[in-house]
Amino acid sequence: MSKVATDLVVVGVILGAHGVRGDVRVKSFTAEPEALFEYAPFLSETGDVLIDPLRARPAKDHFIVTPETPLQKEEWDRLKSTKLYVSRDILPEIEEDEFYIEDLVGLQVYSGGDTPIGRVKAVLNHGASDLIEVQPTPNGKPVLVPFTLDDVPVVDLNARRIVIATFEIWADESKPENED
Repeated sequence: MSKVATDLVVVGVILGAHGVRGDVRVKSFTAEPEALFEYAPFLSETGDVLIDPLRARPAKDHFIVTPETPLQKEEWDRLKSTKLYVSRDILPEIEEDEFYIEDLVGLQVYSGGDTPIGRVKAVLNHGASDLIEVQPTPNGKPVLVPFTLDDVPVVDLNARRIVIATFEIWADESKPENED
């Protein structure tokens, strides 16, 4: 089975082996973590099946998966950090103001509406909320911006652009304690 990369959406990542019996640790990127398994099997970026889960049980911040085809501990550990994809056509329709990460990465970023400043490098979530990582051009230092309606009021997938209301606030590296 081979899929075109644009037809695939990242839904999780391999964290490495769990024990020596062929199980693997998987972190879910879905809004409801356990919903991940509704979309199995999980594919590689080339569309090949990586994991077809037989069973999964929750762990602290991931799942321990028993795959249909177990691999040796060393094989799973070599696959650590490998993204898990599913075909876009099996995913639910998204609501207005919801986006798949793949749809945002690479979009042109504008400040205040019409000043181009760079591209979306990544979408991150470290627990509190989503952040977009903006790579300013040319070769500026990446800037993290909260992905909220106040900070990112415009996401236009058709025009392949987003607008950050006040980019200069997020790009400011001065230290407040040095002001006065």
